[in-house]
Order: sequence, then structure tokens, then C-alpha cells
Amino acid sequence: MRIGIQLPEVERVVTWPEYASMARAAEEVGFDSIWIGDHLLYRAGLRGEIEKGPLEAWTLMSALAAVTERVTIGPLVACLAFHPPGIAAKMAATVDEIGGGRFVLGVGAGWNEDEFRAFSLPYDRRVSRFEEAFGIVRGLLAGERVTVSGRYWSAEDTVLLPAPARRVPLMIGSNGPRMLSIALPHADAWNTWYDGYGNSAEGFAELNARISSAAVEAGRDPAEIVRSACALVVVDRSEAVLERAPGDRTMTEDAPPIEGTSSAIAARLRELGEAGADEVIVIASPITERSIRALGEVISELR
Repeated sequence: MRIGIQLPEVERVVTWPEYASMARAAEEVGFDSIWIGDHLLYRAGLRGEIEKGPLEAWTLMSALAAVTERVTIGPLVACLAFHPPGIAAKMAATVDEIGGGRFVLGVGAGWNEDEFRAFSLPYDRRVSRFEEAFGIVRGLLAGERVTVSGRYWSAEDTVLLPAPARRVPLMIGSNGPRMLSIALPHADAWNTWYDGYGNSAEGFAELNARISSAAVEAGRDPAEIVRSACALVVVDRSEAVLERAPGDRTMTEDAPPIEGTSSAIAARLRELGEAGADEVIVIASPITERSIRALGEVISELR
């Protein structure tokens, strides 16, 4: 089982030097992958007066690819509504080139209406827009020359040059039946956030079985699709961040966090692997370089 870590989004303001230090620390202590949330703006409060926003995800991933050597890098997950699909494919190929073939393109349709409105992005028909964009992106990353005249997105004799060194792996970040029906025929991996399965091995096993059934319905051998589970882990209860973003209740009764000694946390993560997770992406609280280094003890327990 592979173990990844998501770097901070809007838990607090994080500058580039800290991101670089955390990425290097993650690589040093044995994490297999690092992940970046793809969001533009969060608002909360009666009049939207509470605002938070992260650094731009693609720019950040490119920089992280340049300062690391081993870990896989990816967005958790990239909203395909934020960029024209041809541009998204070209950015993905570029990050993969910078990282020497270490990029995984996690994709989704987006959900946060506030950021769509703030950045003048259409929010309607998100799944239909995703379907068209996904077709263009996967064709280009497969080295194809793409011509599509869609309702929402078009491509006219589009090609990626220089040609990608390899086909960038695709991961779908959704549990929605329609999204799965669109993506599973083509995706290399599937990811779920921890509240999608209750942050427990039993919940993941149940959801994982549903994904396997959806894969069969999509004409795929379920064994071909890598299973990725985000897991909420409290490293230090005294410094734990209860909200990742304004209005986001991270620690809920429906998805209690994993916490305790390194051995206890390792045991819970191991249970997720036994339930079918090929990779567990830790959502740590707090997410700091100190937390990452402390979690190195968990990784040692798992090896």
C-alpha cells in the first residue's frame, strides 16, 4: 500500500518556502506521493465576509515537481471547469515532464459555486461540461490529434507539442454514479474523500464494492482501477484544525478522525489497505512540517 500526504490548502496562509520544505520532508520520511487541492476561493458568513484562498494549484505543482525527486505529485483533484481542456492537458504534460514522469492527473467537476462565480466560470451543467472536457484531455494525453465540436468545449486539430513522454495516468475523484459512468471506462485510478466512506475500513470496503460494480457496468475489469482513499488523521489534537475552509466541518460525527500513537494510526491505515485501498492519502491535522515528520514513524510501522 502506498501512502500519500495532502499539503495545506487554506488551513492557514502558507508561503512557497514552507511548501517546499514540507514536500522535501515528505519525501525524506518516506511518503510515496504529495497532493495539492485545486481551489480558487472559499467564502463563508452571512454576507460572504470570511474569505480564504490558496496558491494556484498548477503553478504550485510545477514548482514542487522541480524541488522533489521521487514522490508522485498530483491535484486532489483538478477541476476541469477551471481551464479549457486543451490547456489543462498541456499543463499536465508539462508538470509530468518537469517531474520526470511522476504526475497523476486527478480530475473532477468542481462543487464550490462561490469560486465559480467569483472567477467568472459557468457553474451550470457541470457534469456535462466535465464529460466533454475529459474526452479532450484524455485524447491529448494519449498522444492523439483531437478535433471535437461540443456544446461546451471544442478542439480543432489540437495536438500536444512537444509530445508527452508518456501517457499521464488519470484519476477520477468522485463517487457520483454519472461521473463514474463517464470516467471509469478510461480512468487508471479512483479516489474518495474521507467523508465519502466515514473514515473507516468498514465504510471504505462498502464503498469500494460499489466502485467495483460501477467499473463492471462501465465495461472495465475492476482490478485494473487503482483505489485511493483519503484518510483524516489527527497528529496533534492540541493544534488540530477543525475547519479546512470557511464553513467546512472537517471533523464530524459521521467521519471521526484517526488518531493515537504511531502504531495505532498505522494499524488503522493498514485496515484501509486490507479493505481494498491501494493508496491512502493522509489529510493531516495540523498539516505542518512537524506533523509530516511525525507521520514518518507511521510510515516506518507500515513498511
